[in-house]
Amino acid sequence: MTDALSPGPPPTGPAALRIAVVGPTLPHPGAAAAHTTTLAHLLTDAGHDVTLVSWANPRPAWRPRRASAATPEDVPAVLPFARTVRALSWARPDTWVRVGRHLREVDAVVVVHVARADAPAHLALLRAARALPVVDAPSVPGRRDGAHPGARARSVVVCHEVLPAEHHVGDARLVGALLSRVDAVIVHAAEEEPTAHRLGARRVRVVELPPHLRAGEPSGPLSRPGPTRLLALGRVHEPEGVDVLLRAMRAAPDVTLTVAGELTSATRGTIAHRAADPALAGRVEVRDGHVPADELAALLAEHDVLVLPHRSATTSQDVALGHAHGLPVLAVGVAPFSHLVHDGVDGLLVPPDDEPALAAALRRLGDPELRRRLAEGVQAPDLSGPWAHYLGTLEALSVDTDQHPGADDEDEDEGDGVGDGVGEDAGPGRGGGSRPARVRAAATHAVARTVARPVAGATGRARRAAARAVTSRRRLVTLRRSDLPEWVLATDVLGEPDEADDARRLARILGLPRSLDSVSAWAALGALAVILRVRDDGRRSAVIVDEGGSRSLLSRWARAVGFAPVEIDFTGAQPSVAALDVDTGSLDVIVRIHPDGCDADDVDHVLEQASWALRSGGLLVVTVPIGPRAAEGALGPADVRGVLARAHDLGFVLVGDLDGDVNARMREAGSRARADDAAYGLVRLTLRRR
Repeated sequence: MTDALSPGPPPTGPAALRIAVVGPTLPHPGAAAAHTTTLAHLLTDAGHDVTLVSWANPRPAWRPRRASAATPEDVPAVLPFARTVRALSWARPDTWVRVGRHLREVDAVVVVHVARADAPAHLALLRAARALPVVDAPSVPGRRDGAHPGARARSVVVCHEVLPAEHHVGDARLVGALLSRVDAVIVHAAEEEPTAHRLGARRVRVVELPPHLRAGEPSGPLSRPGPTRLLALGRVHEPEGVDVLLRAMRAAPDVTLTVAGELTSATRGTIAHRAADPALAGRVEVRDGHVPADELAALLAEHDVLVLPHRSATTSQDVALGHAHGLPVLAVGVAPFSHLVHDGVDGLLVPPDDEPALAAALRRLGDPELRRRLAEGVQAPDLSGPWAHYLGTLEALSVDTDQHPGADDEDEDEGDGVGDGVGEDAGPGRGGGSRPARVRAAATHAVARTVARPVAGATGRARRAAARAVTSRRRLVTLRRSDLPEWVLATDVLGEPDEADDARRLARILGLPRSLDSVSAWAALGALAVILRVRDDGRRSAVIVDEGGSRSLLSRWARAVGFAPVEIDFTGAQPSVAALDVDTGSLDVIVRIHPDGCDADDVDHVLEQASWALRSGGLLVVTVPIGPRAAEGALGPADVRGVLARAHDLGFVLVGDLDGDVNARMREAGSRARADDAAYGLVRLTLRRR
């Protein structure tokens, strides 16, 4: 076991990590096992050194209660992960500690949490691995709860379900003991985030669970005359949603319904009661029990529309499954369905608990022409993009963005009153409080840290000469990753002038050279932040190419903190790193941001150039204007997604969360547009080379 758990040689590239994934894996049944195994495979494909640590005898509770239609026992055929160590035993708690001790040299420990009973084992393992941040144990005042300062592994918990629907006070305390002590928590639904925060989680990210489609090859719906055939599939856990659907069907005589999947006793009773209504006679069929994967494709082909009556869902698996088989989807207009079903294009959305609206939608689906048009609007779901986004988020959380090893924590600001009272109203979200409040709060920590120092640890004669040249002109600014608040994002949207002003004020607080252009400050601050968080080895040795030219604000700031960026001045219409005559895979960072950022005409060219010039783990940071189609050079939100799809094909992974807050802010910026021919916002995209 010792040899198997020992981390391999350091992975190539400064952004590559040694990661231990702890959780259920194949051949154990369940969606969680398939998810964990797939995660280990894809992290390895992304260039990381991954060890999958699992259990000799899994708990039956590894199957989440709220499994969806696409995640029962026979989830997709995933190959077992080669570097799997089955060293954990439920009967022997000593294995939890021994395994944890062998994981002390990794960069991150990713724990897959499925059931509340897992929490003590996971907490013991993380404590033994020294992967917990320094926190005061609430039960023993003054004692440090087994956590270790300085160089240590990051701890990330992936929650398939924070708490079950029916839980007790003891369950919350059990899970809270784990979530309150780790660095970050990933949940798969927005409604899970408040629960995680309530249990003490300090940093929570909502990332949609990537699809696991278990059905066979789609054959498309079988055309036949008669009423519209609706299919409700999977574990129908909300009898209220089915009840509303069945009541609405009484006013839509041209539809039939098949309910197939695992039903709770309450749901089974609701269906039996409603189906006895004479208006529904012969129109409701129940197929109670799990639908095997080899029968699912045929079942989907026998129906015209997939209906999702749930009021809430943790994943988008059902929508992806229906669209993969060419079926339009009728769903309640709540997330994530509202994000994935385009009303009137590839399905219909209705308000929750609105029986008249649902009845009207059912009557519309009785029209064969509408069904045909919706079926033609269905597009095959993106099965790789969600995984790329998932990995990007996990990678960002697995990097120590709090503090360099050995950095001291003693520099609290004492007395200038800059941040007095700022933190009192901070919420549990991203950094807490409003942006201006977070700017002021940052001042209390950043002002004392902004001091001059020489460059230490630079390697090579040229690097030392460059450092001496920089320090001869101005003092270097001490800037650590922990000085940058979380609201400075790698991928972000600028839609309000106040946000740009906040970025410029924060730059002054951090001691960076002055800028009069707030938009340039916003673009440069995000780029500098991601360079420090992802590509900095502590010696400022990253090779940065700035395509903004000699007047670039980013280059000024990068030099101020100790980097030696290469600036490119172009006179042609197509700036290109090819002008540098660099070797393939030799650069760490390429930046193309406002005011010399990309537009709709050249962003693909920049992607292609960066795909060969960047090394594995290298970063491409670009800004693109967003606006209506009439705005010259601007992209719409859908076009931005197209850029990301092409970037993924070229080997890039998005660093950040486009599907969450960023996507919403793009829509908000569009709603505030004042002209039909001008850009209304700016998007900063950070892409990492796989």
